[in-house]
Amino acid sequence: MGSLSDKKRKSAEDTTSKTKKTKSDSEKFSKSPKFINVGAVKRPQYAPPVVAATSGLALSSSIQFQAYATPADKTSKRKKNGAPAQELLLHSANHRTMDYTAREDRTGDSSDPYLKHYIGIFNPKTAEVEIVEARKTVLRGTVRSQKAVDEAMEEKNQKQQMMAMRNELGEAFGTKKAKKAIRDVTENAITTQKVGQSELVMMDAIKTATKDMSTKEDLQAAVDNARPVPRGNFEARDIADVYVPAQIIGSEVLNAIPVMDWQDSVKNLEDIQVPSRFVAKRVSNVASSDDAVHRLRVLRYLLFVIIFWNATSQGRERGTRSIGKRDKLREVMAPAPEIVIENIRRKFSDGGVMRKTHVDLLMTHCCAFAAIIDGFRVNTIDLREDLKLEQKQLNQYFIEIGARVKQQKVADKMENFAVLQLPLLFPKIRLPARKR
Repeated sequence: MGSLSDKKRKSAEDTTSKTKKTKSDSEKFSKSPKFINVGAVKRPQYAPPVVAATSGLALSSSIQFQAYATPADKTSKRKKNGAPAQELLLHSANHRTMDYTAREDRTGDSSDPYLKHYIGIFNPKTAEVEIVEARKTVLRGTVRSQKAVDEAMEEKNQKQQMMAMRNELGEAFGTKKAKKAIRDVTENAITTQKVGQSELVMMDAIKTATKDMSTKEDLQAAVDNARPVPRGNFEARDIADVYVPAQIIGSEVLNAIPVMDWQDSVKNLEDIQVPSRFVAKRVSNVASSDDAVHRLRVLRYLLFVIIFWNATSQGRERGTRSIGKRDKLREVMAPAPEIVIENIRRKFSDGGVMRKTHVDLLMTHCCAFAAIIDGFRVNTIDLREDLKLEQKQLNQYFIEIGARVKQQKVADKMENFAVLQLPLLFPKIRLPARKR
């Protein structure tokens, strides 16, 4: 521990140091000037200082201006009031999209000709203030993309005036043909505008919004997939491979169709009684052809479908058909096996009701089977009678499966033939016409 004398000595030293600091600060303060002298007032003619009102603009300190001097008018009040003979203008194009222009404010000259602006520069060494006269300016900014070239606008106005004068002369002294031409030009005039920044932004937004929109080809493919037609291989290179009965009907169902009784009847030259003109006229030829069993099964499946259709009745709802009960179907479709009846019932109805989609699907199936039986060239008159359709309706169903319908003279009568050949021609979607 320190002694009491040491503590007293340290306290005295601290008091001495504080006194010295206080004296040095007071000496420094006493050296500052008590009076400030105002030097001469300078009025520079070239490169004077500028006082600029920004008028609400947030101007960056990095913006640099170019100074321009324009001679003032001889009759202007500026020269009469003793103002500088030259008018100062500052301009900057350093900004990315803005142009800045500072012009001298003339409102002060007109309201108070003796109002001037000065800037004081203080020199602490000499304790003098140097007064320099400044120019009062107002700074304004304009968007560069919205500026119009004066020469272009003036030239455009001159052309419009000349055109208007010529039209007036034509209306006053021209012929009827000339007057009509002038009126047509006036009615059909289209003003060509340059695409501005807002239009570009709108075009980019439209492009972004429509980049995932389906094209016409995509829409056509969607329509083709949703079309009520038999399952087909539309990429096939042979017409026989487009609609394959085993794929449309199913191999198990197709193989279950009985054809032995037809073969025996044809072999024994016996008549085959069926409720179908199309089937009755072709069963003998099909039974004696190559691959007779397969083709007879397709023909008999077509017969079962025609019988199924003719057994339907008008439905409760408009545009629908009601199918009979299972017992009724077994009776009218005999000797069809149960698997064949269920296949037809489920394929072409839902809950005992045939809607338009089911009806269209049944008709296109009949058209495809008829084309297969007749070697892809069908005289449509027999099938039209079996399905009880108008010729126009049946032609449309053949067109739906990709066939071409042609008329041909047979025995002094014009009859319709549906030809199925590659490439298949499906109906094209019709887009609404663009509004002009």
